[in-house]
Amino acid sequence: MDPRTRATSRATLLILFSAGCVGAISIFISLGMRSGARLIDLLFWRYALAAALLVVVSGGVAAVRAPGRRALPLLTYAGVGQAVIAFVSLSALRYISAASLTFLFYTYPAWIAVIAALRGTERLTASRAAALALSLAGIAVMVGVPGADGGLHLVGVGLALSSALLYALYVPMINHFGSGIPPAVTSAFAVAGAAAALLVATLTQGGPRVDLAPFAWMMVALLAGVSTVLAFIAFLRGLAILGPVRTGIVSTVEPFFTALLASVLLDQALGSRTLVGGALIAAAVIIIQMAPGKPNTEP
Repeated sequence: MDPRTRATSRATLLILFSAGCVGAISIFISLGMRSGARLIDLLFWRYALAAALLVVVSGGVAAVRAPGRRALPLLTYAGVGQAVIAFVSLSALRYISAASLTFLFYTYPAWIAVIAALRGTERLTASRAAALALSLAGIAVMVGVPGADGGLHLVGVGLALSSALLYALYVPMINHFGSGIPPAVTSAFAVAGAAAALLVATLTQGGPRVDLAPFAWMMVALLAGVSTVLAFIAFLRGLAILGPVRTGIVSTVEPFFTALLASVLLDQALGSRTLVGGALIAAAVIIIQMAPGKPNTEP
């Protein structure tokens, strides 16, 4: 195997690893909540710990001080956006399965394409229109007839799709505020801002709880170290070799990995609606990634 092929193979494995780490977020959250922890506490401690780790990864205090005044918008807008999206999306776990949530959230590239077309920054080409149609078809298959056997709870669907739309708005915003700043530093500010926003939210409910069960703390550590920091590092290293298009295509394994984990660790059966609808959504993501001049879907 020549060096270039080996490098590509290693990069693909890194992206697969990153996708697996991110795909486990809803699993770790579900397990943490089953141990009695509140969602808001799990998220706050996840982001607080991850922020500290990302400061180290980004190069220490000197690196995070470099952006100067540009740090404030990242802390406020990107941080609050991150916290809101995480809370809204993961709140859906009270109503729908982890696999259903992940597949529905994965419609965000299609919404990015629609928003870009409405803003006039990108044309809604035939391939993007086809991707949007596939995403909508996937949603329809997964949701089914409300109240019927196999159909999803509409509140959970609403929360999942709302978080996808919020993320579609969030991606261009963080790209704007993070322009010219190293991705590790941008992530450190966004995560720290999310932790600060969640801290304020917990104060309205008596403050963040520290008396979590040991198992819940284990989930927090996995969320911060594995699903945030390790996922970020692996993603960047793989992206540098594969480029955004191939990276986006390989990353479509994420919701399927979540579905597999949910069936094994959460005993959530993989229904045919979830798999068929999820496959349609994944196909839409691949079409958007391969489309020339596609809108940027990488935060």
